[in-house]
Amino acid sequence: MSLIERDQNTIWHPYTQHKTAALPIAIAKGEGALLWDVNNKEFIDAIASWWVNPYGHSNKFIADAIYKQLTTLEHVLFGGFTHEPAIVLAEKLMEILPKNQQKIFFSDNGSTAVEVAIKVALQYFYNKGEKRTTIIALENGFHGDTFAAMAASGISFYTQAFQGMFIDVVRIPVPVKGQEQVSFDALAEIIKKHNCAGFIFEPLVQGAAGMVMYEPESLDRLIQICRENKVLTIADEVMTGFGKTGKTFACDYIYEVPDMMCLSKALTGGTIPMAITTFTQDIFEAFYDEDINKALFHGHTFTANPTGCAAALASLTLLNAPEMQDNVARVNKRHLEFQKHIESHPKVATTRVLGVIFALEIVTESSASYYGTLRNKLYNFFIENGIVLRPVGNIVYILPPYIITDEQLQKVYEVVEKALEIA
Repeated sequence: MSLIERDQNTIWHPYTQHKTAALPIAIAKGEGALLWDVNNKEFIDAIASWWVNPYGHSNKFIADAIYKQLTTLEHVLFGGFTHEPAIVLAEKLMEILPKNQQKIFFSDNGSTAVEVAIKVALQYFYNKGEKRTTIIALENGFHGDTFAAMAASGISFYTQAFQGMFIDVVRIPVPVKGQEQVSFDALAEIIKKHNCAGFIFEPLVQGAAGMVMYEPESLDRLIQICRENKVLTIADEVMTGFGKTGKTFACDYIYEVPDMMCLSKALTGGTIPMAITTFTQDIFEAFYDEDINKALFHGHTFTANPTGCAAALASLTLLNAPEMQDNVARVNKRHLEFQKHIESHPKVATTRVLGVIFALEIVTESSASYYGTLRNKLYNFFIENGIVLRPVGNIVYILPPYIITDEQLQKVYEVVEKALEIA
């Protein structure tokens, strides 16, 4: 029996309608920006395997750090215990996070990082004796698939089966060019009408919405409005964090600083699941009390897993190395060159670039659904040509490992350009 047959007998895949979906591709190995399936067909991983793998597959530096940690301490419960890898990682993150971030809370993935932040925002005011139960979010945002994270997400395709079961979330328009004041006014009006605890946002880039981008100045103003009204702000940097936007964090582009930040994905270089939510000292102190009921009663079995911490520390070392920063700048330069080349194509409606992120919107006669015919046609074309890309409706985006070669990147661009002929 083949791997695919065994897979179909036992496994339920994410975001998959198994009755109509194509069979999955069985991957046997990876190295750098490349993957090989069991038939030895080569693929360029042009989205860093859902944005987690900036330093390349089978990275020896991270693997060695993981092995070394496994031979010392693989895991220990984090309730009532601590360990050096977690402490060192927290200290290293403090060096690169916005200066107001003072406390680190560990969890398992991006969705749980958001879950923690939303729970903290709500309990912060509960602990202070204030009734604030509304969360503000941007339209078409995506924050994860656990319940609070899903409630804050604005893509109904993922959440429509659960309407009426969520916490109270009110959305405002994304402050894209020409809509900035509409967004500002909507936020101010919502704060007047609702008892708002927090505002969650993907800073500068909405990933799952199709790499929708907006300006730092607009985010600064939204945070200012929240701060003036004592509404806590949550920056979901799960996708944007650790170099994707050209800076360590997307929040490094803004002057106002968020009260909380959510980190995951590239945190461990695509190796071991781990997430972090960071907080200001003021937020922490709202939970620091003689009253046990004011504690944050939230945790996960693998919280602060030492092996994950070791992977994260190795990843931070790679990120901060001059050659990796040069790679980020190189990919950005190539993206800008491709943008200039492709933006006048008659099938291209818009293009956008930030850091290692490139996106183009294909001209369509009608709106293209998230998993519709056009998306599937494009996806299959990319796979046939040895490129891993996952279009969002009529939007094609590239977010490659930083170590992708110029030759590999050029092949990705060429295949994307050819795909316009079938769109």
